[in-house]
Amino acid sequence: MRVDNYGQVANAYKVSKARKAEAVFKANKVNDTVEISNAAKTFQVTRTAVAAAPDIREEKVAKLKAAIEEGTYTVSGREIADKLVEGYFAV
Repeated sequence: MRVDNYGQVANAYKVSKARKAEAVFKANKVNDTVEISNAAKTFQVTRTAVAAAPDIREEKVAKLKAAIEEGTYTVSGREIADKLVEGYFAV
């Protein structure tokens, strides 16, 4: 048997296949549901709280500025070194 117009035959097959898939989809239609875990809910609440918190602690900055302007702000080299080492090993 010789098929001269292969394109039309292929197109007819694709349409038939699509209709079958659509019929199966309609027959098996199920409502999808999503459940959010308690951990995800807690994470969302925490994330919202962190986002609402200010990036700069204004009270602390004001105290430090005042101490610097008054000349009473002193920093121990030892404290700086301790914090650097602590930060390095904490990672």
